[in-house]
Amino acid sequence: MYGFKKAAPARSVMFAVNYDDGRTAYLVVQHHGTTDQDYLIPPIARERQEQGELPEGTISTIRRVR
Repeated sequence: MYGFKKAAPARSVMFAVNYDDGRTAYLVVQHHGTTDQDYLIPPIARERQEQGELPEGTISTIRRVR
C-alpha cells in the first residue's frame, strides 16, 4: 500500500573503557553489530588511543553501556 519504508536510524553503541588506575572513558562506535561482535572493540579502542580520542594508559576492561 505504501511506496517506501522509513529509514532505520544509525545504530551507535557506547562502551565504558576502564583503566588500571581507576579512570573511565567512554567510547562510541557507530554502526556496531550485536553483542556477539563485541570482541572487535579492544582493537578499536587501541586505535582510538593512538589517534588521541581516548586517554593514554593501560586498558583493563571494556564493557557495553548502551
